[in-house]
Amino acid sequence: MDLRSDAGLASALRVSLARLTRRLRRQAAAHTLTPTQFATLAAVERHSGITPGELAELEKVQPPSMTRVIAALEERGLVARSPHQTDRRQVTVVVTDSAKALLKEERRLKEAWLTHRLKELTPEERAVLRQAAPILEKLSKI
Repeated sequence: MDLRSDAGLASALRVSLARLTRRLRRQAAAHTLTPTQFATLAAVERHSGITPGELAELEKVQPPSMTRVIAALEERGLVARSPHQTDRRQVTVVVTDSAKALLKEERRLKEAWLTHRLKELTPEERAVLRQAAPILEKLSKI
């Protein structure tokens, strides 16, 4: 793989990030949640009081699909719906305390695994990753 070209770099990043994402998912405590459910739960935590329609748009899924995901999370006691403050035809979604605890544990497990793996790298490699982290964040928002 030729990392000197943008296409080669894009390919290498795609493969590496996909592998890392899969490895991090395997560290999860809540194996009973699907990746979509977990992503939705994290999004609701970040955007408390969001409507299902806004959440569907944010997560790039169709509204009926999001409705099913929210219903599954609500059934598990991880989200709660409440009437919208200004539009009584809509509802908003918030995470419950048990969801907050679950998300905290998920993040702790993933970060512990990643911290362990980072210790296997040289100080120079970790320095490169420190420089790359803000760049990867920028790429994720473009």
